Order: sequence, then C-alpha cells, then structure tokens
Amino acid sequence: MNRNSIRKVTTCCLTAAVVLANSSMVTHAAVSAGAGDLITSAQEETQVPENQETKQESSSTAGITDIFADSLAPRQEAIDTSIQNVQNETPVVKTEYDDIAIAQVDNYVNVRSAASEDGEVLGKLYNNSACTVLGTEGDWYKIHSGNVEGYIKAEFLVLGDAELAKSVGHRVADVTTETLNVRSDSSTEAELLGQVPQGEELSVVEEKDGWVKVAIEEGDGWVSSDFVDCSTHYVVAESKEEEEARLKKEEEERKAAEAAAARKAAQQSSGSSSSSSNGGGGRSYAPPSGGNGQAVANYACQFVGNPYVYGGTSLTNGADCSGFVMSVYAAFGVSLPHSSSALRGVGYGVSTDAMQPGDIICYSGHVAIYIGNNTIVHASTAATGIKYTSPANYKTILAVRRIF
Repeated sequence: MNRNSIRKVTTCCLTAAVVLANSSMVTHAAVSAGAGDLITSAQEETQVPENQETKQESSSTAGITDIFADSLAPRQEAIDTSIQNVQNETPVVKTEYDDIAIAQVDNYVNVRSAASEDGEVLGKLYNNSACTVLGTEGDWYKIHSGNVEGYIKAEFLVLGDAELAKSVGHRVADVTTETLNVRSDSSTEAELLGQVPQGEELSVVEEKDGWVKVAIEEGDGWVSSDFVDCSTHYVVAESKEEEEARLKKEEEERKAAEAAAARKAAQQSSGSSSSSSNGGGGRSYAPPSGGNGQAVANYACQFVGNPYVYGGTSLTNGADCSGFVMSVYAAFGVSLPHSSSALRGVGYGVSTDAMQPGDIICYSGHVAIYIGNNTIVHASTAATGIKYTSPANYKTILAVRRIF
C-alpha cells in the first residue's frame, strides 16, 4: 500500500469517527464536511519515514478526533438543553380576552383613520366600550370595533385585562324555544320558577354542566343550555354614519310620539266622561289624558292590583310585563313591540340618573314603567300581578328608553 492510499483510508475513517461520535445530524454534517480537508492539509505538511507513517497517522487521527469531539461538546450540550427546555416549557393558553381592549375615558375617544391626531375621525368608542386590537403603530393601537376599524392612542385603552373585560361585558342567553321553562335548580325535576318566550334575551348569572342560570323577574333560575344561545355582548364603537342615523331616528320617533299623544288628547275632549269602565271587577279607569311621560305614568298606575297573565296584553284582565307596557302606550297612540328585549331599542336612551316618569325601564327578561320617586309600576309575576316596586334598581337596569 502506498502513502496516498494510506492517507485516503485514514481520512475516510476519521470522517466516519467524527460522525459516529456525535448525535446531532445537522451539526455532524457541517463538521464532517471539512474534516477530511483539514486532516489532509496537516498530513501533507508533516514528512515522516514510511515505516512510521501508519502509526503517526493513527496517532494524528486520534488527536484530531479528540479535538473535534471537544469542540462539538458545547454545541451538543446547548442543543440538548434547548430541546429539554422546549419539552419542559408550560404551554401558553390564549384566552378570549387577550386581544380585547376596553376604553377607559371620561366620555369617548375618537377612532381615527391613521395613527395620528391629524387622522380623520371615523367614529367614537365610548367609555367601557370594547374593541379588538389588530396591531400597534408607535404609541397607537389599530383596532376593530363594531363597524369601525381605525386607530386609537394606546393610553386610552386597557388591553388584555380579563377582569375588566368581564366587568363591562354582558353575558346573555338568547331564548331559542317557543316557551322556555326556568327552574329553581339545574334539573328537569326542579320547581318551575317562571317562563320566558322565544326571542327574549336574558342575563347569564352562571353556567355549568349543560345548564345556564339566568335572571328573570321571579328570581335567578336554571334553564337547559339546549334551549338558549349564550354569548358575551360588549358596547362597541359607533361610526359617524351610525351616530347620525341614530340621532335622526330618535328625533323622528320623539316627534311622532308627541304628535300621537296630542291627537289622543284632542280626542278626549273636556266634555267627555272623566272615567270609563274597562272591566276588571267593576273598577273604573280614567282615560289617558295629556301627551307626556307623567300622563303615561298616571294612566299606568290605575291598573295596580290587576292580574299578571303570561302572554297577555289586557290591562284589566291580565298582561305580562311587556304586554302591560305595550298596552299602556297603545292608549296614547304609540305602537310598541310585545317583547322586553325589543323594548330596549324603542324611543331614545337616557341614563339611569336622568330617569323621568313614563320612561321604560328594561331589565333581564323584564320591563317596567318609571313613575318617579325611584319607583316603577309593572306586571311583575303571576303571584303578585301588576304592582309598584321601589327602588327602581332593585335589579340591574340594562336600559332606560324614553318615548315622550
């Protein structure tokens, strides 16, 4: 065997030894690709007698292999550590609140077309309203809320605060069956607490094991999750166009209601009978008089003591909560829906600290008429009938709507 053949065999063995000495295939490929060249260069620069060449090359091979093994050890250790860290790392679970930001401002903050105060105003995000953060640009967030997408300065938003989001969000259950039975406990054998018609939207108190606890006039009760759709509602941004349309609609409804009330009052001439009999056990009731909220409240109070009837609309023989409100306002020429949830959208909204007699007070699955002095009149339950309740916020008020 000549010198060249010995050199080639030795080089091949060394390369194989380097490959076998390590476990990372990516690292091995890079290292073994250059090992042969380095060894060949070292051998060509060293001249030794032929009878010592095999021993010398064997010794050199062992030495260089040790060098490469030593140099690879830190790399392999780092790789092993990284793998171990990945395996031991606790997975980060993303929640539904991570991208939700809540406005924390005195009244509202403008949503702009660009991340600059010079950007066009596209809409408004009111205090405690929510948006989804899509990204950041400097100290601005790009957000989406309702039908508005634009930019808000980050200082006006609180991002990823689950507790804040839960506190301003409203968990609701939409009734999907014709008549929903609400029970005192999470069992079909439990006592029937009340009933709610299809299309109503109830506030969710708790959810567990296929049952949902909801708030109704009779109290908090349980319904099967098979008959409701649950979701979280937030107040969202209002675009410029939506704000203009809302204000126009509210003004038109206010004028229409005032005109209807005026026509109704004109029909009740001063020469007409001051009272009329409308059934209800021989009781007499004064006809509606006037065209304002106080007149509505006065008229509604006459029916206290009359019965509650699920689905009913008779002020004398029985009405449910929305049927009562609907029928009272019908006497003033105002047409309203027979649904407590739908009544949240009639007329125009006012704050709870600005309530006036005649205002419609909306609760979870219930509705009433405000009569002043922190008191409401309403068709409460089958057990109590139409009655007064004070304070008006005996339950959480979801909306206050004004017709007159």
